[in-house]
Amino acid sequence: MRKTKNRDPFKNLVLDDYEKEIEEAFEKGKFVRVENYEETKKMFQEAARNYKELQKTKRISLRVKNEDIIKVKAKAKRVNIPYQRLLNALIHKYAEGKTSINI
Repeated sequence: MRKTKNRDPFKNLVLDDYEKEIEEAFEKGKFVRVENYEETKKMFQEAARNYKELQKTKRISLRVKNEDIIKVKAKAKRVNIPYQRLLNALIHKYAEGKTSINI
């Protein structure tokens, strides 16, 4: 069994200018702990979880008239993209309010 040495993971770390600026400010004591640190920490942790969840994709099933799916597939083929990508783009535009439909 090989023993692992305690290596410093930051030994060869290269910081960009912004990161150096942050490190210098931290070393000079310019950062102070907020009064409600634990509450703020939980808020940011939840925000990070929500962000990750929003980036995931979700498989859905829906019933579509055969005539409509044939037309969508033909239009997608004309612009040389998969029809699922076309449907996804339409849903995304609608969700973002960039397009609307009259029902």
